[in-house]
Amino acid sequence: MAEVKLRGIIMRFGYARVSTIEQNLSLQTDALKAAGCDEIITDEASGKNANRPGLTNLLNNKLRAGDELVVWRLDRLGRSLKDLIELINDFENKCIKFNSLTESINTSTTSGKLIFNIFASLAEFERNLIRERTVAGLSAARARGRLGGRPGVAKTKINAALQLYNKKESTINEICKAIGISKATLYKYIESVKP
Repeated sequence: MAEVKLRGIIMRFGYARVSTIEQNLSLQTDALKAAGCDEIITDEASGKNANRPGLTNLLNNKLRAGDELVVWRLDRLGRSLKDLIELINDFENKCIKFNSLTESINTSTTSGKLIFNIFASLAEFERNLIRERTVAGLSAARARGRLGGRPGVAKTKINAALQLYNKKESTINEICKAIGISKATLYKYIESVKP
């Protein structure tokens, strides 16, 4: 039914996910059907697994402006609070409504937007606390004569990497493997010596 919908029709998609094959999708799919979803997309993957083909298909090929995404519970959609907030902000930017049945969060209502904004504010507050603690810890370490941060790369390694790069005889991967540095580190040093 959903595959032949015209572009002008507003759709209500349900998304359900279980972490393992032993878990059952029935509880979620029953709740999503009762909520009036036109189509239900499912995944059997850990929330930490970035490879969720059902969700990827839903986000890239199905959801359009005006549509609504419904989940049984918030943790079925996002891998983390940060991931969840990014997804829902993306929905907001694309004019896609979001509804979590268990938490009664519906971004098409004023109270739902308020609750979600409170979550987003708490997540930002947590990030700021972590940043403040890190800065305070580094300052305290410096006051005791210790330097924080990652250890630097020895100048001999940097020079060797740059010489190999300038000779153009080795690939980036070969240089990084030979010297024992990451691509990001190599590119950082290449950029630092450009005129």
